[in-house]
Amino acid sequence: MLIKEFRVILPLTVEEYQVGQLYSVAQASKNETGGGEGIEVLRNEPFENYPLLGGKYSSGQYTYKIYHLASKVPGIIRLLAPKGSLEVHEEAWNAYPYCKTVITNPDYMRNNFYLCIETMHVPDHGEQENIHNLPLEKLKQRDVVFIDIANDHVESKDYKEPEDPRKFKSKKTGRGPLVGNWQKTSNPVMCAYKLVTTEFKWFGLQNRVESVIQKSERRIFQNFHRQVFCWIDSWYGLTMDDIRALEDKTKEELDKQINQGPVRGTQE
Repeated sequence: MLIKEFRVILPLTVEEYQVGQLYSVAQASKNETGGGEGIEVLRNEPFENYPLLGGKYSSGQYTYKIYHLASKVPGIIRLLAPKGSLEVHEEAWNAYPYCKTVITNPDYMRNNFYLCIETMHVPDHGEQENIHNLPLEKLKQRDVVFIDIANDHVESKDYKEPEDPRKFKSKKTGRGPLVGNWQKTSNPVMCAYKLVTTEFKWFGLQNRVESVIQKSERRIFQNFHRQVFCWIDSWYGLTMDDIRALEDKTKEELDKQINQGPVRGTQE
């Protein structure tokens, strides 16, 4: 088991991020779908009486998705898994400001693969030591990694100038570009504390694969949050009703696209 906590600082309020995150997830899903691959949304509905984080949160929005994205799976896993076994199932409980996502591969890996992402969204600079209330034994295993969406290195295949926070300035909010030590001077500011627990039970490969998965998650978080900020003029001012309508429309589009056309995006 490998445990890392990624702390992503953002020039947003916690309330703004709730809308921006959901908008960006919907847009990224459309960019991943087509040509027989993509994201299939099976359920998107409210939930109640489901205790999360020690019972502190128990209601919100539940989603269940299947990712048909064989080309996105790390090469080492593609070599191990037979063709057709790479569909990944995702269950997510969004009890904002707390969210929990569990990713499994029930058709092939069954109980031998488990990826859990727990996120707390807080209006601070990422200073809280144990916001997820980890017991001492897991706290000792946890590594903390800060992500700077503006200054951290971005792989050349991921770089897009319109999604570069160092060059983007929001017309609606006036925020940006994010330069220098922007995290200390930004107002507003918040942190997404993303606790990632990875377990891959395969003799001789466990440590290697778990490290690959954690590295992939860091890349996803960095690229996604660069988009959230640089797309702010598209989502700023939307309501949660607007977001639910967008999600319904996105589901219709995904159902159509998954059976036609090439996969357009490279978001991982």
